[in-house]
Amino acid sequence: MLQNIEVVLFDLDGTLIDSAPDLAAAADKMRTDRGLAPLAMSLYRPMAGAGARGMIAVAFNLAPDDARFDALKEEFFFNYESRLTELTYVFEGVAELIAHIGEAGLRWGVVTNKSARFTEPLTQAMSLFNTAKAIVSGDTTAHAKPHPAPLLEAARQLGILPARCIYVGDDERDIVAGRAAGMPTVAAAYGYLGQTADTRGWNADFTIYAPLGLLNLLRMA
Repeated sequence: MLQNIEVVLFDLDGTLIDSAPDLAAAADKMRTDRGLAPLAMSLYRPMAGAGARGMIAVAFNLAPDDARFDALKEEFFFNYESRLTELTYVFEGVAELIAHIGEAGLRWGVVTNKSARFTEPLTQAMSLFNTAKAIVSGDTTAHAKPHPAPLLEAARQLGILPARCIYVGDDERDIVAGRAAGMPTVAAAYGYLGQTADTRGWNADFTIYAPLGLLNLLRMA
């Protein structure tokens, strides 16, 4: 069990919210605009945590080192920015989890690799984030996860020792970043990569299979 924890930090996409439908729609529009057939949502979903890189890889089978990638990335960003919360929703159990965290006197925040260009309007549009005490984006610091800098920045903003925070995420890089920052880590095995990867190999301190599973670790259940 977790003890002496004062702050719960979460990854965003695939951990708190399911943004895969809007990410997929933004990428698929690029296909249909070119007269290509749409692809099934099931193809996009596992790669949603990888953002533009993942969506473009599915839509066009292109890697970032392809000469066409940068132009496609900007087109994807434009499409996604126009529909940030059309189909995005909070995972079942997350709102209840956040309520319990607040009732227990703990603070919470978000550390995501999503750039502030998208993080800020998205979190402002969704009421879940009204009580978040810190929101750190992928470009808030000089390094994104798996570097620990974003997590250490969240702890700095909150005036708390990293060891008094836990970090919850659905990607192996979340666990790598959390461990490097000196925080206990929790793998969200219900998330995008949690659905297809063997989270046991991530070396997380704990694993949960639904958002409310965190309550047991925090001794709130």
